Amino acid sequence: MQPAPNPLINLAPIVAIFIIFYFLLIRPQQKQQKEHEQMLKDLKSGDKILTNGGLYGTITGFKGEDLEVQFSQTVKLTVARSAVTRVVSDVKTGVVIS
Repeated sequence: MQPAPNPLINLAPIVAIFIIFYFLLIRPQQKQQKEHEQMLKDLKSGDKILTNGGLYGTITGFKGEDLEVQFSQTVKLTVARSAVTRVVSDVKTGVVIS
């Protein structure tokens, strides 16, 4: 009779897959989330932003956790801070500052 295989050898592929997933998927996503949260904290009046809805606007003020954003000369709305996708430097070209 042959001796029974070591059970740790059977777990090695599963552990290897978990490590690969951590370094290729989980860790980069956590880093990106931290950068986005920092960008939301650093918002200031006058920043040009892009919202989740695809609208470009300029921050004119703050109301607690919400932002007052001017989208045109006559349109000024209150937007949730979490709705900001990114800060942009030029609305026409969409060049990203951060």
